[in-house]
Amino acid sequence: MAADDKRIHAITAAMPSGTGLTAFKSSYPERFHDVGIAEGHAVTFAAALASAGQRPVVALYSTFLQRAVDMVIHDVALQKLPVVFAIDRAGVVGEDGPTHHGVFDFTYLRMVPNMVVMAPRDEDQLRHMLATALAREDGPSSLRYPRGSGLGVPLEGRPRVLEIGTCEVLAEGDDVALLAVGAMVQPAMEAARILAGRGISCRVVDMRFIKPLDQAQLREVWENFRTVVTVEENAVAGGFGAGVLEWAARQNAVGHPRVLNLGVPDEFQEYASRKELLAGMGLSAEGLAATIGRAVAEDGTPSQAESAS
Repeated sequence: MAADDKRIHAITAAMPSGTGLTAFKSSYPERFHDVGIAEGHAVTFAAALASAGQRPVVALYSTFLQRAVDMVIHDVALQKLPVVFAIDRAGVVGEDGPTHHGVFDFTYLRMVPNMVVMAPRDEDQLRHMLATALAREDGPSSLRYPRGSGLGVPLEGRPRVLEIGTCEVLAEGDDVALLAVGAMVQPAMEAARILAGRGISCRVVDMRFIKPLDQAQLREVWENFRTVVTVEENAVAGGFGAGVLEWAARQNAVGHPRVLNLGVPDEFQEYASRKELLAGMGLSAEGLAATIGRAVAEDGTPSQAESAS
């Protein structure tokens, strides 16, 4: 993308290798900017570039973007500037320890007017979301992804621009609507396969956009499912699932489905591998399947309850 669009700049705050910008730095040194350990300056610098017609991408760890929320709000979002936030180390980061877990960015970005919030499920979707963010002219966008390698999925041609606020249904089912975002989509798919073996069928939806939500999909889910489960690698408080519940509250619906919000609990996470942390929070495929199975056993038909036990 940077080869085709000379307006694209990459900005980071002493994290060029950690955010994967080494190759960009080598190829486009005049458009690479490392401002040092000064996240607030990185964001304000990006605002200045955007106001001059450039397309800056600010690549920071989720935990460090927290230091620049004031600048995100006042210097970027209030001005409706097309700054892109590429948020690395989102979710739990394992061996980096409790200070580096990035579990609040959905919460503090979702509240900001003019902000589009995305989370790709894999490296191919990340490319499309980056293209979507760069194509936007009327405000900032963010996309967040976890530490580590991608899933190894094939890359789908050239990056394409997604329709903002649209989801992708990955699997159909009748019993449970499983709404997942970002890195939680893959374990959600695996959980659905486990549950299928127990006689519970799940619609699995990659919601893709945390803000704005796909309201058409939510309306369809609310009308057709008794159990809805949201899954995210963000704090449950104020996160994606909370946004779904806020939407539901505005509908004044009668007889709405049971909703389970699954994500990072309201406590600081300690030092452990990412796999161990996710398992401990019930966010592994097996943990998700167990939680959903119990919910269906409580609310479902006798046959479903028997197969889920």
